[in-house]
Amino acid sequence: MRSVQSTLFALLAASTTVHAETTLNMPQGVSTFSRDVYQLHMTVFWICVVIGVVVFGAMFYSIVHHRKSKGAKPAAFHSHPVLEITWTIIPVIILVVMAIPATRVLLNMNNYDQEDITIKITGYQWKWHYEYMEDGLKFFSNLSTPFLQMQNKEPKSEHYLREVDHPLVVPVHKKIRFLITSNDVNHAWWVPDLAVKRDAIAGIINEAWTVIDKPGVYRGQCAELCGIHHAFMPIVVVALSEQGYQDWVAQQKGGGTNAAADTVREWTMKELMDKGESVYNSICAACHQPGGVGNPPTFPALKGSKIALGAVADHVNIVVNGKNGTAMQAFKNQLSDIELASVITYERNAFGNNTGSMVQPVQLKALRDGKSMDEALATKPSAAGATPPQGTPAPSTPPTGEKPAATTQAAPAAATAPAAATPAPAAPASPEDALKAAMTSGEQVYLKTCVACHQQNGEGLPPTFPSLKASPLVKNSDPAAHIDRVLNGKQGTAMVAFKEQLNDQELADVITYERNSWGNQSKLVTPDQIKTARQGQKQ
Repeated sequence: MRSVQSTLFALLAASTTVHAETTLNMPQGVSTFSRDVYQLHMTVFWICVVIGVVVFGAMFYSIVHHRKSKGAKPAAFHSHPVLEITWTIIPVIILVVMAIPATRVLLNMNNYDQEDITIKITGYQWKWHYEYMEDGLKFFSNLSTPFLQMQNKEPKSEHYLREVDHPLVVPVHKKIRFLITSNDVNHAWWVPDLAVKRDAIAGIINEAWTVIDKPGVYRGQCAELCGIHHAFMPIVVVALSEQGYQDWVAQQKGGGTNAAADTVREWTMKELMDKGESVYNSICAACHQPGGVGNPPTFPALKGSKIALGAVADHVNIVVNGKNGTAMQAFKNQLSDIELASVITYERNAFGNNTGSMVQPVQLKALRDGKSMDEALATKPSAAGATPPQGTPAPSTPPTGEKPAATTQAAPAAATAPAAATPAPAAPASPEDALKAAMTSGEQVYLKTCVACHQQNGEGLPPTFPSLKASPLVKNSDPAAHIDRVLNGKQGTAMVAFKEQLNDQELADVITYERNSWGNQSKLVTPDQIKTARQGQKQ
């Protein structure tokens, strides 16, 4: 018994030195303000411990030493003025003692004088928008955890559901003022390490501030129930040195020049599909699902929909302006011209839609500039091939040691790099080497393009996505039918045509991979066979 008591006493005495290493206590944080909050918390905690020991000690002493079995008899009295005054005055004194440091911290929390940087934070369902008021930078920050991890089909990453595509980047040793509001429902911006937690309410601007003492990556999340994907809007704050922050700002402003040139040039279908897949998986897949099947009736399917297969003007209008009375938001202020054009093009040509229609970024720019829908869609881009795509001026993740999040590869119509940019590999020395090289390359194409539907083990998701393992189509000794299916797709099913999305080498490699994986055994399919199949279709 004595050893147990000694152990408990030692743990209690050591608690002040080990509390930072346990998850049972709140974090000390990385700012002066957060440490003030922590010290206030510990002060109140130990006052409560002392009160608890005194009150429960007196209670248990009375229970043990004044019990009936020892012959104790209750005293008969109506009141005890001295005792009543005492137990009123003592709590008042305790509350005053607690109120002094609490008031000091609260006043400090609301001191917004002499800020160095002001950042406006707007909550959306379900992402954050950051706007740097002095530097003119603005961008959205979206969850970047791959969708397959959420479905337990891939190993979960270290920061599962706590990683974003574009973190909030700030300097250390600068007073940062946050203006926090919402575009729709109530949210709450919460980063424990900064001791900042403020409600984001539409029509109201709440304020908070912090000064971060050391560089690092600090994570938080929305702390207000805000809808079906409340758990999927994390916060990542990257604190850099002052020089590192200035370099990051300059990099973002320089990226705007490239984006302006990209907006007016002509984009190929391949480039739009590549970019559109990334935007769709980041922005749209949460509601409309990676396969475009939606969650009716709230989130309608895009696969085979009247909007995706109908007039381009109607599709552009609903993405740009949203639809009143539904969950469809207006994205004109959330996405750039390049992102809007690419995601609309992607939706019209993925999931088996295959309309062949494209929307160019310059057409979205013309619409923003005040032209009518017909005039905007008639706008012609500059000559193609002027520059390769540089992407939109989305913030890059600074070098903080954090691993970049993997891009979600969940849409069945994924596209790889343009055909002209993929050099053919050198001829292997033997048929065995050729098959091995094709299998290696084909696996990469399969994991990028096909795995979301047919699964990593080739077993598919019947009946919509049939199994490739032991499939008659795949095991047939003549690969012609297999090649035709991958090139041209299959009408009335989810199988899209990849003849415009993959080059001959990629098509040959992925077909070879499918015909020689999961117990399938077949021969090598060559780019010449793909080329012959293409030429046969043209004749």
